[in-house]
Amino acid sequence: MRWFLYLEENVNSSCHIITTKLDTLIPFCEYFIIPYFLWFAYITVVGLVFFFHNREDFIRYCIFLFTGMSISLFVCTIWPNGLRLRPALADIGRDNVYINMVHFLYKTDTPTNVCPSIHVLNSCGAFIAVLKSETLKDNKKARVFAGFLSVSIILSTMFLKQHSCVDVVCAIMLSYFVYIIAYVPDYSSLHKRAVISRY
Repeated sequence: MRWFLYLEENVNSSCHIITTKLDTLIPFCEYFIIPYFLWFAYITVVGLVFFFHNREDFIRYCIFLFTGMSISLFVCTIWPNGLRLRPALADIGRDNVYINMVHFLYKTDTPTNVCPSIHVLNSCGAFIAVLKSETLKDNKKARVFAGFLSVSIILSTMFLKQHSCVDVVCAIMLSYFVYIIAYVPDYSSLHKRAVISRY
């Protein structure tokens, strides 16, 4: 978190600006602020479910999140990047609670350190974790809901002009690489050590 905050405070408008033609074709839609903010609860709840029900799932989930976010921050450190996609909310012509929520988002989160998108990366991680979970393997509703929410969150980053298509694609590609680290090796020994250390 300190690393992220440091970048937020020190990366300015002189960073590499990411823009594609497709970004300009995607309309701004304030209603996507709901799934965007649900991301915080989504990532937390998935972690808590695994923490209390399956420690190996929890360990793999943490490996995915921590590895992915560290790589993302490293990329932003050596290649400062940002966006100039945000609309002037006063010119939107609408005044509702969703616009106010977007205004709060824009005020508290700078349009820098965007590629690869941590929002997208962690959404992919949570969905993968649900799909790979032994605890939830027979819970079809949970898997469908996780997929729907993950896709909604990923779309929200573009419709709110928080991320460009490049940020999203890079995050999805990174999630595949981090998946190999988190889910291919056998980490059962780590789970056993964690259990032994409790006693």
